[in-house]
Amino acid sequence: MTVQREFWTSRFTFIMAAVGSSVGLGNFWRFPYTAGENGGGAFVLIYVGCALLIALPILIAEYTIGRRGGGSATASFLSLARENGKSPLWMVGAWVGGLSGTLIVTFYCVIAAWIVLYISATFSGLFDRMRPEDIGAHFGATISNAPQVLIAHALFVLANVVVVARGVTKGIEIAVQILMPIFFLMLLGMVIYAAFIGDFGAAAAFLLQPDFSEVTAGTFLSAVGQAFFSIGVGAGLMLTYGAYLSKDQDIPGSATVVVGTDTLVAIIAGFALFPLVFGFGLDPAGGPGLFFVTLPIAFAEMPFGAFVGGAFFTLALFAAFTSSISLLEIGVAWLAGKQGWSRLSATLLIGGIVWLVGVAHVFYPALIDLLDGATEGIGLPLGGLLIALFAGWAVRKALTDELGEKAQLTKKLWPIAIQFIAPAGIALVLVFGLVQHAPGLAANFELLLEQIGGGG
Repeated sequence: MTVQREFWTSRFTFIMAAVGSSVGLGNFWRFPYTAGENGGGAFVLIYVGCALLIALPILIAEYTIGRRGGGSATASFLSLARENGKSPLWMVGAWVGGLSGTLIVTFYCVIAAWIVLYISATFSGLFDRMRPEDIGAHFGATISNAPQVLIAHALFVLANVVVVARGVTKGIEIAVQILMPIFFLMLLGMVIYAAFIGDFGAAAAFLLQPDFSEVTAGTFLSAVGQAFFSIGVGAGLMLTYGAYLSKDQDIPGSATVVVGTDTLVAIIAGFALFPLVFGFGLDPAGGPGLFFVTLPIAFAEMPFGAFVGGAFFTLALFAAFTSSISLLEIGVAWLAGKQGWSRLSATLLIGGIVWLVGVAHVFYPALIDLLDGATEGIGLPLGGLLIALFAGWAVRKALTDELGEKAQLTKKLWPIAIQFIAPAGIALVLVFGLVQHAPGLAANFELLLEQIGGGG
């Protein structure tokens, strides 16, 4: 059975879907604490540079490969390789990215389950009745409560399956058309509230005034890793979404809008969070706990904190959902492109795998840290590097032609970026990233073995 290829119904719906896939937990969970750990404004400036010089050229390449190939990530790679007389081994780039994206969605759904539980706890006013130290302990108790997390995780995965099984136009497009406008309105409301209640001046100084004395080699590694994780390049999902683009879509313009919007949302999220952090005397470099521990402490102390905190976690859940459906689509598109697989059966199988691996994450939390470090430090950059080399050196002429007549400026600048700037930047990240991430990966692997040996 040959699956009919779908297309985005308009440029607006494509951009909403692409922005929805980019704007996710990378903006809310990861960006604030990464900026806090790396000096604030200096990190933001470096991050913007990495997004424009490295992530944007690769995003353009992914959309163009996807549209030219017209299939799943791996099918598009193989189609272009054959069309240009290149080795089918180039398909490894799509496999690395697709595997990384699928691994990410397995723990992404578990973190989303934590958020679901925090929505209920915050709206109920639970944190208002707790001391700060008790709020910190509550996070550990929440993620250790396997029955609750498993129920929330199953419901979140089921919601993803329902949307993705309906296809591009009847499922993904409808979901993002409803959720993204609500998301942007809620985010704006959070920023306005934080400006009145918190210390907006301190947040602005922290995010906009770079202190380069805080910059190390690790800052650049974190910035590139954050750009890849947040924007979604190197994971196969943008290759997949590119396959649903019609020939009249302006790829460079759309890619620029996606990168710009994702970066802007990450910075705006900082303005929604850091005024509260500084206004209530909390630590901006609080690490991952900034999201689930530091902020609830602030919500407990502020006026209407239960409502505002519940709205914030709902906002984060919307962002997580629009990203997770795109990550789930990677595997579904691959299976649905095979003979005999319907979209429903492909979605059920991939959704079942994501749910099953998520169950392992619930009982062995070190697996989340292990896969997070492996995908951010190795998988996504390696996938991005292979995509850059394939697009810039193996099939550059075909992709340049595919960009169309409207992209004359891009045709002059993009080859330089995709051939030299992006690969060089990613190669450095891979080399130094392996050195930086190796101890952490080893430690998380040992912890995982301990958890397995100790029954969790």
